[in-house]
Amino acid sequence: MNKLERRAYSFDVRASEENGVGILTGRPIVYDSLTDLGYFDEMIDKGALDGADLKDVRFLVNHDTSMIPLARSRRNNENSTMHFTADSEGLSLDWVKLDIENNADARALYSAVSRGDISGMSFMFSVEEDAWENLDTDHPTRHITKIGSIVELSAVTFPAYQDTEINARSKEALDSARSSLEKARQLSVRSVDTDTSKQLELLKLKTIIIGG
Repeated sequence: MNKLERRAYSFDVRASEENGVGILTGRPIVYDSLTDLGYFDEMIDKGALDGADLKDVRFLVNHDTSMIPLARSRRNNENSTMHFTADSEGLSLDWVKLDIENNADARALYSAVSRGDISGMSFMFSVEEDAWENLDTDHPTRHITKIGSIVELSAVTFPAYQDTEINARSKEALDSARSSLEKARQLSVRSVDTDTSKQLELLKLKTIIIGG
């Protein structure tokens, strides 16, 4: 399995209540939205979620895996407490059902979203395919063309995608970003070296033919 990455940003999230259940809705993933990650710009291309593994996704707060999930989607079936839809714009969070009567953490999150104190979301995912532009510049662009899986969605206190400040992002995310960029540049250099080698061989061949 490819290494998991995290991305977080401000998003349009709404809170409502139905029969003692707190409902959150929003859009955690938006296609074709250019984001500055500090080392490079990144865009999730339209259709990147096609075929992605979304069979089992938890809903947490600040990626705290030591806490009990506040909701969970199992193949988006009738027993799920979270439901989302991959559409032409990205990923729509149709609803997260929070047990605000019996779960103090769910009640606290619902209150924070209702008050506007939390307006960010993060998702943990794996990248199956990507493509790079302008690798010869100081600030290239990464296109995520295919997402392998999404394993977790989180409501987050500090949404890193809202600006270019990198100190709010996790060390793991930054390390992953650096690693992706370095690998892409290494592949780019190898490709250039190979092309140059082929051109030299052709030049030698032409010289031999002309000289002979």
